[in-house]
Amino acid sequence: MNTRLSKNNRTLDLYTRFCSGKVIHKAEEAERFGVDARSIQRDIDDIRAFLDECAVTESSDTRQIIYDRRKKGFVMTGNDSRLMDNSEILAVSKILLESRAFSKREITSILDKLVLGCVPRKNMKLVSDLIANEKYHYVELCHKSYQKEKLWGLGTQIRQHNLLELAYYRQTDKRNPVKRTVCPVAILFSEYYFYLHAYIVEKNEQGVYEKKYDYPAIFRLDRIKSYKETGEKFEIPYAGRFEEGEYRKRIQFMYAGDLLRLQFRYTGENVEAVLDRLPTAKVISEESGIIIEAEAYGQGILMWLLSQGAAVEVLRPESVRQEMKEKVQEIVRLYS
Repeated sequence: MNTRLSKNNRTLDLYTRFCSGKVIHKAEEAERFGVDARSIQRDIDDIRAFLDECAVTESSDTRQIIYDRRKKGFVMTGNDSRLMDNSEILAVSKILLESRAFSKREITSILDKLVLGCVPRKNMKLVSDLIANEKYHYVELCHKSYQKEKLWGLGTQIRQHNLLELAYYRQTDKRNPVKRTVCPVAILFSEYYFYLHAYIVEKNEQGVYEKKYDYPAIFRLDRIKSYKETGEKFEIPYAGRFEEGEYRKRIQFMYAGDLLRLQFRYTGENVEAVLDRLPTAKVISEESGIIIEAEAYGQGILMWLLSQGAAVEVLRPESVRQEMKEKVQEIVRLYS
């Protein structure tokens, strides 16, 4: 065997085992590889030099090889904080499992890659065991469609500003897809589903595409039967660009619609939950109950307000207050 190749393989083998939390004993390694102890020491020194270089280029990498007298061998200490630690990978795994955003096959693959790619090798079994039961009992959503390829494909279309033709199944008719020409601007996730946000466009008398509404329509990804490029691009002026973060603060339950500016009285026990749910909300008075102002798009905000029962009273605008009254009266009739 080539001497240099043998040394390379030997050093990589030692490095992998250090990363796995193994204790390296020079005499045992010398016998295993058929070399003397000085060769193993040189391999360890090479690994130390490599880690020193890593620490210089990335200050968060604190790994070192030290001699542990209690274990009578060499061990790796410190961490590479570029990788997720145990608590971070566990938290992300729990969030992914709770989201139910993917099929069982997809979630299993994603979690396995997360653990393999991010968790220090010596902790892999511990983290895998902590999420194994939830993986086993994971319940797919009813549609069971695979989302990853569609997510990436539509994300690319957004990035390239391609005008698209969608074939989309509406909730009221799951057999006959409608066709829409759209300018896709964002993909958001909410309550178990991914959604494409896109401006519906139509051609004017001059044959130029124009936005049908001032706000984007919302299409659930699993209901998009197909999409294709029209061969045309769309451009949104910088001043009118779609800002996902700002839009996300103002959308509830992925219901599109005009922007509403609300004021309501909250008499519940946990105002923090309200402020967390509505990122645009702010308390403007606490004299007779807590008066809150907020901005939100569409009818989704009405669903949330109704879910608060008697703890919320809409003060303005009058149109929303009246609509809340009508909804409450409908509910009362159901139970009369």
